[in-house]
Amino acid sequence: MGSTKDNDERGSIARRVLPGGKEPDPRFTLANERTFLAWIRTALAFLAGGIALEAFAADAFPGPLRTGISVLLIVIGMLVSAGAALRWRRIEMSMRHSRPLPLPLIVPLLGLGAALAAAVVAVLIALDR
Repeated sequence: MGSTKDNDERGSIARRVLPGGKEPDPRFTLANERTFLAWIRTALAFLAGGIALEAFAADAFPGPLRTGISVLLIVIGMLVSAGAALRWRRIEMSMRHSRPLPLPLIVPLLGLGAALAAAVVAVLIALDR
C-alpha cells in the first residue's frame, strides 16, 4: 500500500483530486464516503423542502415571503452540498497525508441554517394566528 505503483493505478481523475500521500485503509475511505452521502441526503432534504414550500404552500404564506423562504432553503441545500464535497476531500487528504482530521465546518452552517429557517417559520406561524 502507498507505493508509487499504487498511485499510478488509481487513474488520472483520482490523482488530480487526491494527489500524493498513501492510500488509507479502505474502511476509512468508505466511512468518509458514507458520511458524504449522509450530508448529500441532508442537502437534498433542504432542496426538496424549498421546492415543496414554493409549489404547495401558496395559501400558507404570502407570495414574496414564501418565495424568500423557499430560496433560503434551496441556498442552504446548495451550501450543504458544496460543503459536503469539500469536507470529503479535506478528510481524504488528511488521511492520505497522516494529518489530524479537520474540524467539520459544515456543522455550524447546517445548524445555523436550520435554526434560521425554523425561526422564520415559527414567527410566521405565530403571526398567522
